[in-house]
Amino acid sequence: MLLTAAPSWSQTLPEASQRATLSGYLRDGATGEALVGASVFVKALGLGTNTDENGYYQLQLPKGTHTITYLIIGYEPQEVKINLGADATRSVKLSATRVQTQEVVVQGQRAEDNVRKPEMSVNKLDMKTVKLMPALLGEVDVVRSIQLLPGVTTVGEGASGFNVRGGGVDQNLILMDEMPVYNVSHLFGLFSAFNPDAVQDMKLYKGGIPAQYGGRLSSLLDVRLRDGHTAERASVNGGIGLISSRLAVEAPLIKDRTSVVLAGRRSYGDLFLKLVPDQKDNQAYFYDLSVKVNHKFSSRDQLQLTGYRGRDVFNFSNVFKNNWGNTGGTARWTHQFSPRLFGNFTGVAAQYDYALGVPNGTQAFEWTSSVRNYTGKADLNFQLNANNTISGGVSGTRYRFNPATVKPLSAESIFVELKVDDQQAGEYAAYIDNEQTLSPRLQVQYGLRLSVFDFLGTGKTIYDYQGETGQRKDPLNPRTPKDGEVVKRYANLEPRASMRFTLDENSSLKASYNRTAQYIHLISNTTAASPLDVWSPSTNNIRPERADQVALGYFRNFLDNGYEASVEVFGKTMDNQIDYVNGANTLLNKNLEGELLYGQGRAYGAEFFVKKNQGPLTGWVSYTLSRSERQIDGINRGEWYANKYDKTHNLSVVSMYQVGKRLTVSGNFSYSTGVATTFPNARFSYEGLVVPVVSGDARNNYRVPAYHRLDLGATLKNRTVEGRRWQSEWVFSVYNVYSRRNAYGIYFRQNEDDPRKTEAVRLSVFGSMLPSVSYNFNF
Repeated sequence: MLLTAAPSWSQTLPEASQRATLSGYLRDGATGEALVGASVFVKALGLGTNTDENGYYQLQLPKGTHTITYLIIGYEPQEVKINLGADATRSVKLSATRVQTQEVVVQGQRAEDNVRKPEMSVNKLDMKTVKLMPALLGEVDVVRSIQLLPGVTTVGEGASGFNVRGGGVDQNLILMDEMPVYNVSHLFGLFSAFNPDAVQDMKLYKGGIPAQYGGRLSSLLDVRLRDGHTAERASVNGGIGLISSRLAVEAPLIKDRTSVVLAGRRSYGDLFLKLVPDQKDNQAYFYDLSVKVNHKFSSRDQLQLTGYRGRDVFNFSNVFKNNWGNTGGTARWTHQFSPRLFGNFTGVAAQYDYALGVPNGTQAFEWTSSVRNYTGKADLNFQLNANNTISGGVSGTRYRFNPATVKPLSAESIFVELKVDDQQAGEYAAYIDNEQTLSPRLQVQYGLRLSVFDFLGTGKTIYDYQGETGQRKDPLNPRTPKDGEVVKRYANLEPRASMRFTLDENSSLKASYNRTAQYIHLISNTTAASPLDVWSPSTNNIRPERADQVALGYFRNFLDNGYEASVEVFGKTMDNQIDYVNGANTLLNKNLEGELLYGQGRAYGAEFFVKKNQGPLTGWVSYTLSRSERQIDGINRGEWYANKYDKTHNLSVVSMYQVGKRLTVSGNFSYSTGVATTFPNARFSYEGLVVPVVSGDARNNYRVPAYHRLDLGATLKNRTVEGRRWQSEWVFSVYNVYSRRNAYGIYFRQNEDDPRKTEAVRLSVFGSMLPSVSYNFNF
């Protein structure tokens, strides 16, 4: 029953006066958490729907008596007979299946949704699957698991963020319960900023992005935190690893009404440093803390409050200090106006900041930078009829950017106070979207988003920049707009559309188109993003980035949904892409806008995906063949060149095997073409020294060696004792099994034995096998 194919929602309904709407929530009977993506249908009529991210559903039916089936994988199906004479509300709690199967389901949704839903270029992972994968040093990593999906890459080991379909790391909108996360890494990219014990699931949109979301070009990663228990007593889960330990507590504050989830994680490298006599004053650690409170005022009203703080701290005695992190919070009120009208009203505050400096002596200084935003939004969902579900909303965001502030920390310091002027901006949007069933075979989703961006004055002097193409530009036309005055306004219409045409019960064709606009930019001329990168708004000199993407895909399931496969081809063009003059200075530069160059980008490719959902052996294979290129006036003689995160081939193999009730083994293999980089292609000698140079204005003219790696893992659950709540497991993993020295970067130097020769040196983050063990528990 769990794998029964969904009916086609194509039944012809009677006139509106003879119809009524049934709505409500589906929740876990034990914890009270919302069940997302559950099926609600009337088999006799062939009518049905799915629950949204709040567990809410609404279904139009003819008036009369119906048997409603509530169904989601991992829970006992429930049938309820209802006499529907008028609009009614019915909320249902489902119980987990008493006998669990041995399968591992990668996507927490109905097995046939990949074929029947109009959305495409979407992948969803639940944390149960992520936690079974081999982990680096025992740290389960959300972002690292995303990189194993088709169309997703990273520029190298230890690099922060990820790249989607030829886009930059700043072109991904990453939301944690609606809060934007600007930097997703701990330890300079080795681990992600998401605590796995706090995360419920995550959904990655690589194309066909709903009109509700905007502000980035390439993708949306929607991370949802756990809602918490409302029906049963408190529970605790956590883990102890080689690098860090974590703890999460879920508890009902008011039964069936209010719950709280507290989750924290901290590394303890600094604790070991204190045991070393010469290292007692050194610090090197990261931590993150999240809290989420849910309160149900009534069956129609619910309030969610989420808070997050994550930070990395590196202090080396009295020589150097550095820290960075994200802080923010979300307040979300959900209200059901009627059985067919549903609304979410959200307020968000978020900040990313970093600081570095020297605490004492003649070089004592402190350097700080930050970006913060405040957002308010309202989203409405209205079921017009059985074939049309309309959503719409508005949003507004205020930004404040502090590019850099340097202050001396002592009277004898050689530094003087320096500040790059703050910037502020406003971003506003309105959208409307409709999901429509046109026939039993054809379903479409289309929408339009209008976005407006205002670059605002701060009472400081601004300039225009002019000069020769490809060269540094000079500041001209100084003026001082008032605080809050609109200096430059940009507006963009962003149409979105996707379509599903069912070929038969097990296969479909899909197509999508979306236009996106991005108004804030990560200013970085390095291969990988770093914590010291600067965020900048679109200004009178920096134009918004825009992208148009089309995709076409074939989706098919095999053997009663035991296997699923897809092939997608995509093409994307991008305008106003940012690059830099040679030798550009992006830090502490008051005239940074004069160092920027602009041009076009394009990306195209094919993605192949096969996944096994059932049986003791589960997992997937993904392969991406793609190109990502840029054309910037003044770079590479004005010709197209490979982007710094272009990878022609990208292969991932993920497998998990259930050996028995207690033991699961897993393995990941990754292979990708080396990233493009600029290497010297000539040299000259000066007084016996060999100096390598890049001739012909070449950009990204070589590639680093190909990247490949094998990881293995095993999860062993301890024996359970009936009546005892304590459950635990040991997690073993081996990262980089055959000790591949993958290149993080290549640099050049003179040969020590023969100064006339130049040699290339490979820099690797991990050049050897890394075993680890961690202990997880819950009670």
